[in-house]
Amino acid sequence: MDYQQARSYLLDKPDANEDFPFGPDVAVMKIRGKMFATLALEQGQGRMNLKCEPQQALMLRDMFAAVLPGYHMNKLHWNTIKLDGSIPLGEVQRMIDHSYALVVQGLRKSDRLGLLAKYGDSLKLDA
Repeated sequence: MDYQQARSYLLDKPDANEDFPFGPDVAVMKIRGKMFATLALEQGQGRMNLKCEPQQALMLRDMFAAVLPGYHMNKLHWNTIKLDGSIPLGEVQRMIDHSYALVVQGLRKSDRLGLLAKYGDSLKLDA
């Protein structure tokens, strides 16, 4: 997965929007005002921060050299993924889905129910 593919997949998540609170070089993807990913382009290569359940975060770091502790993030709950092509596309998509689901599960109940009412089964919330 490259930068553009990642950006498209992130923004295809229900109600996801893109913000640039840290300047023009780092896109922050949010759902209902809560960050679920960052995406940057450094030296021609994409790099993304994703939220992750702590045990799974450690496991992914052991499995893939391109998964590192979250850069400028809480390293217990966030991973940095280098988009260098070494991680299979489906696995990167699963990591994005997992991050999104964790953040949606942490939203207020009224926000979660509103998303479920609007998107139904297309709202993947299996963290």
